[in-house]
Amino acid sequence: MKVTGLALVPPPTASDAPKVTPELLASVLARYSRSNEGLSSILSKVDIDNPDESIDRILKFVDYGHASIGGLTGGIAVAIDGISMWLAYKIFEFSQMADGQESSTRYITMDSSNIPTPEEIGIPEDLIPQWNDVMQKSFAAYNEEFTRLDALAVAEPHRVRLPADAKPAVVTRLRKNYALDRARYFIPLATKTSMGLVQSSRMWAVTLKQLDALHQPEAKKAADLIRAELIKQSPRLLRHSTADVSYKEQANQELATSIALGKKRLSSAALEDLVWVSVDRSSPPWLLEDQAVAESLKHRINRYGQQGTATRRMRVAFAWNNMAIAELRDLNRHRTGNRYCPLIQAGFYLPQEINRSQHVGLLKEQLELTRALLERASPSYVYSLLLGAQTPFEHSTHADKFIYEAELRTGMGAHYRYAEHLSAALNAFFDKVPEAKKWVVEGTAEPE
Repeated sequence: MKVTGLALVPPPTASDAPKVTPELLASVLARYSRSNEGLSSILSKVDIDNPDESIDRILKFVDYGHASIGGLTGGIAVAIDGISMWLAYKIFEFSQMADGQESSTRYITMDSSNIPTPEEIGIPEDLIPQWNDVMQKSFAAYNEEFTRLDALAVAEPHRVRLPADAKPAVVTRLRKNYALDRARYFIPLATKTSMGLVQSSRMWAVTLKQLDALHQPEAKKAADLIRAELIKQSPRLLRHSTADVSYKEQANQELATSIALGKKRLSSAALEDLVWVSVDRSSPPWLLEDQAVAESLKHRINRYGQQGTATRRMRVAFAWNNMAIAELRDLNRHRTGNRYCPLIQAGFYLPQEINRSQHVGLLKEQLELTRALLERASPSYVYSLLLGAQTPFEHSTHADKFIYEAELRTGMGAHYRYAEHLSAALNAFFDKVPEAKKWVVEGTAEPE
């Protein structure tokens, strides 16, 4: 695992812009909010060559809460290489105010050389041979199915949805994507990936507290490495980034819930698709909502357009019983509201193009490994899961954010499986808010 911090500086053309560290920026803005001097006057008293002295002088004078000042540091960018897909998922779950990207499964190494050692992630010693065997067989299944599906797409080109004017290079890329996106359910969640994230010191501190509280050694190591990198840029504000008792207790309870639910529902059979949507339109009696839903939606040019108060004030929660982790990795990144997932294997999804009976041996071995880890209440059970593992997933937010997500995830280029999930949720939403249907654009996920 490697962590790299990226410092942001003014562009070369902005020669008159003062170059300040994230903490100096935060302290200057804190002072600015507590005086009527004006920013230029405050900056004139700052010694750019001795930022630490200036920071200490300002923060000593200003009465502040470290969290509110930490939010003024601007975006601090960090790149994290060589972490498991599971840990990348958790970091995105925790970093609700961040902008970030993760390496696509289409571009990373898919063999057993690209996973952590069992010792690094806490696999019990006597289960290491079994875990290694499942990992190797999973990668073998992935590569076998990718090769077969790629050849199938060449032999039967009608299987791949293509733009009418697709050039040969585009046809080749989309054919590869067809195979990759269907074979990916065999990829282990332990597979190494990379990610980059940009957020303020305040939000980094919250992320680090949550990582610190997790039971998996990989998470604690990541917290230490990220903190060591961030302290170079924001040393004072990152002092408050270790887990207190509230973070540890909630992590304990969530792990216990996941273990209990995982043992109860563990299965490798595919689950029937179920979706749940709750809509709350209530308003306080002194501030009733009087905008029609149509007026909230019909003036948008596309999904990025501004919505009105009728949908911005409408609370929406939606959940699926069977979200494969492959899709969850994408849907988990929608930042607003709260998301909840016990991350268990309550069923295993494979697309119709893959013959499940040909992989029954692998699925049985993977199931038994997961059961053994759950029976020991081992936090390392997450590293036995494959991307085809189906788990319950819930997201609560507001209607404008839900509509944006539904239009995006059913729109042009959307992956076929999460397009199915969002289409089902969208239709359940229309049952409760029928007047929205005319103005919401449900896509067809073409081309892949």
